[in-house]
Amino acid sequence: MSQTVDRALSILPLLAQGPADLGQVADRLGVHKSTALRLLRTLHEHGLVYRQQDQRYRLGARLFALAQEAVENLDIREIAHPHLAALNERIGHTVHLAVHEEGEVLYIDKVESRYPVRMYSRIGKPVAITVAAVAKLLLADLPEPERRALAGKLDYPPYTPRSTPNAAAFLKELATVREQGWATDLGGHEESINCVGAPIRGADGRVVAAMSVSAPNVVVTAEELLSLLPQVRRTADAISREYSGTAPTTSKDSE
Repeated sequence: MSQTVDRALSILPLLAQGPADLGQVADRLGVHKSTALRLLRTLHEHGLVYRQQDQRYRLGARLFALAQEAVENLDIREIAHPHLAALNERIGHTVHLAVHEEGEVLYIDKVESRYPVRMYSRIGKPVAITVAAVAKLLLADLPEPERRALAGKLDYPPYTPRSTPNAAAFLKELATVREQGWATDLGGHEESINCVGAPIRGADGRVVAAMSVSAPNVVVTAEELLSLLPQVRRTADAISREYSGTAPTTSKDSE
């Protein structure tokens, strides 16, 4: 990267901390004020910085518009699918991707298992919101008032003896999921099916989607499926990094 471009880009994280005057920008970059002014003028011409009436500079509206446009044009399914397929290739079980839209949690991608037994789930179909691991992950990220309001409106069908029985139990489960960063459905929807999932996060840390691995207990036990949690979390972290455009980080929980 050329020195001029490098210096210009270095101004943006500086101004993200708050408005700064010409002298502060020059000092931070270690350049003469005339050089800093030339860089600021160029960024100003492109709408990336804005000069206030007090002669200090702040980030410009164009920068926020570009960021919003980029986020809106990201396709989480397109980004996630190669990672989901790779995980499926390694472990052989069914892998799902889901999002929360208009009060429902919907499957938007699915990679089938390699064994003959097939899952009932279909792309575009709502999940059993009170028991599904992906639903717990997505709803656990909601602000507390929204979680409580939603929990109070839901029905709690007794799919199996392990299904979530009521709003109080559901809120307790969501609190646990929120704290630990992963979720399970161990026979809550179908007694013979177990599931473990992890969240996919955007650049702001909010959960934008959730992925899960499901398998019938005739193929693997619940304990065996839970042993795959580190791989599930690593996959979710990799998708999160690609989606948000952030560099890899080391997580003890994902190792």
